[in-house]
Amino acid sequence: MRSLASATPPIALGALDGRYRGVVSALVDHLSEPALNRQRVHVEVEWLIHLTTVGAVPGVRALTEAEQAQLRAIPQDFDLADIEELAEIERETVHDVKAVEYYLKRRLPAIVGEQDAPALSELIHFACTSEDINNLSYALMVQGAVTGVWAPKAARLVEQVADMARELADVPLLAHTHGQPATPTTMGKEIAVLAHRLGRQLRRIEGAEYLGKINGATGTYGAHTAAVPGTDWISVSRDFVESLGLQWNPLTTQIESHDWQAELYADVARFNRVLHNLCTDFWTYISMGYFAQVRGQGTVGSSTMPHKVNPIRFENAEANLEVSNALLDVLAATLVQSRLQRDLTDSSMQRNIGTAFGHSMLALDNAGRGLAGLDAVPAAMAADLDRNWEVLGEAIQSAMRALGAAGVEGMDQPYERLKELTRGRRITGDDLREFVRGLGFPPEVQERMLALTPASYVGLAPQLVDFLER
Repeated sequence: MRSLASATPPIALGALDGRYRGVVSALVDHLSEPALNRQRVHVEVEWLIHLTTVGAVPGVRALTEAEQAQLRAIPQDFDLADIEELAEIERETVHDVKAVEYYLKRRLPAIVGEQDAPALSELIHFACTSEDINNLSYALMVQGAVTGVWAPKAARLVEQVADMARELADVPLLAHTHGQPATPTTMGKEIAVLAHRLGRQLRRIEGAEYLGKINGATGTYGAHTAAVPGTDWISVSRDFVESLGLQWNPLTTQIESHDWQAELYADVARFNRVLHNLCTDFWTYISMGYFAQVRGQGTVGSSTMPHKVNPIRFENAEANLEVSNALLDVLAATLVQSRLQRDLTDSSMQRNIGTAFGHSMLALDNAGRGLAGLDAVPAAMAADLDRNWEVLGEAIQSAMRALGAAGVEGMDQPYERLKELTRGRRITGDDLREFVRGLGFPPEVQERMLALTPASYVGLAPQLVDFLER
């Protein structure tokens, strides 16, 4: 059998770079290996510019505005040729960050001139350990992926769910607690609960902190102060990290501690879990006939049963959420651990960040497409309500309790009397009305109880949808 491993162009090993590439491709600009190298180039360039601008190393001339612009164009114009050049250098250095340093030093003479290049090139990666560059690069990568790609897609889904809640705010629904018929609600209110939960988690994610450091091999500024003791390196470090749009971490070992990453991934995983809950709920509502899959469903539902339209979008979303969370959980658990001042477990672990967000993105896409293909079937919901008049037992016994508390006679043992009527059997509307007439209610209360139906017993459910943030 011919090997597929040698095919050209290369065949993707994973689904994200194969059949689902189109859905997750926007993450490539932020969380791929070339994106990491591009950010490394960006950080190294900005560190060089920063050092010369603030005069951190006496005797080194400042870069002109034109030179700064040319340097900044290097990461901005980063393309396939640069990717291959870096790979070629890394094959020699066997060190990815050192390859970035040499890559930039090759370009410096053409920008600052042959005469000044030797001196200025010594400030590329000056006093830095690899993690100084890597931690800042990853922070910028994750920040860009979350704020520019993942969060906007998540926000669109939350709004889609909220819009559905508003549209169905008044549609009565038989609730099911423990899988059993329970106090009616509305479909809109139940969907609003999910939208509210998702929105709350999304706001936590949008408020995430992205930390960074640049303080040397063990976080002491040892090389900095040994080389140039007169410079306020703490201020130089803080100002530089903040200039990148990150929050400065003043206390680290060789690595930035990654606690912010663990916090972020836990929040994204929690969002994923709420979305998983949404998928299983809608899957169940579809199976109960409360929603019909009618729009955008020109697909084959079953290979042998032509009548079927399977809720595959929600099932696909569930699977991808589970994969995403498995990765997010292990990232959060592993990244906060490091032996003494440094071990290298985080290096391999962080290369899975893109995969974790990719599967979440794929789930967002599938859930959104699944919701877009649904039409509510109020008649099916109404039919279930009409088959379950016993759910009004709660309303009647509560009215009896209120009257009994107010001193009205004949209202004793309300729970027990309703339990005897309703427990373990179906009753009709006529059965319930006959029972109400025999309770001795005051006329106005009896009239209200007789007018009550499962479909009208929804409390304040429609108004509660208004609590959704717009």
